[in-house]
Amino acid sequence: MMPSVRHMDLEHASVLITGGGTGIGAALTEGFVRQGAKVAFIDIAAEASAALCDRLEAETDNRPLHLATDLTDIEALRFAVSAAAAAHGPISVLVNNAARDDRHGVGAVEAEDWDDNHAVNLRPHFFTAQAVAGQMKEAGKGSIVNFTSTGFMMNGGEYPVYAAAKAGVIGLTKSLAGALGPFGIRVNALAPGWVMTERQRALWVTPERVEAHVARQALRREMKPEDIVGPCLFLASDASAMLTAQTIIVDGGIL
Repeated sequence: MMPSVRHMDLEHASVLITGGGTGIGAALTEGFVRQGAKVAFIDIAAEASAALCDRLEAETDNRPLHLATDLTDIEALRFAVSAAAAAHGPISVLVNNAARDDRHGVGAVEAEDWDDNHAVNLRPHFFTAQAVAGQMKEAGKGSIVNFTSTGFMMNGGEYPVYAAAKAGVIGLTKSLAGALGPFGIRVNALAPGWVMTERQRALWVTPERVEAHVARQALRREMKPEDIVGPCLFLASDASAMLTAQTIIVDGGIL
């Protein structure tokens, strides 16, 4: 279920979400749309993104703008940021959500694999923030929410390159908070635990793994994409007006 809390300052806000067409990102897109925000999202999943836009328009009469953009192409990413601002006005909320948590062993990784991984999981976080910073500075405020993961905090051995990127997101978040804070721009990170998206269920979920994971949580149920929406809306809104350079862990209480 979507959060019941209404953040009045998010109504009509210009919001940009990366990876907003599927998984957690689709839930975030819906959450901001239902707050009355003007939402643009970047995603290469054309069919799923179109279906999301059609459904939300039918249910809310507030159609999000899908920008089909490859985040690894920095010039295309900058163009997408400009297109979002042209459609909805200067961006006041940026959510850097896009990621790929591919599994890989240590011995199998080549330099190209490392670069490809970080080109999705870390590099776009900086360049989207760079692209919106001028708009936010001119407005004298803004909120950037960078998605990291609890995966790198738990000594998981299945994804060392991904873990390095997600750890880097926290360092980037803290440095950007220091650089942009004097202009009224807040930068925080969200670290979800194991969220049961369609991708997770298709690739890695087994009943035994889920049961063992949920047993480690203080809150004993599976996490869903919708569980991440409320914390993200909080960080985006004026409810967190003096909160910056922080990482909020949303994992059901494992950490």
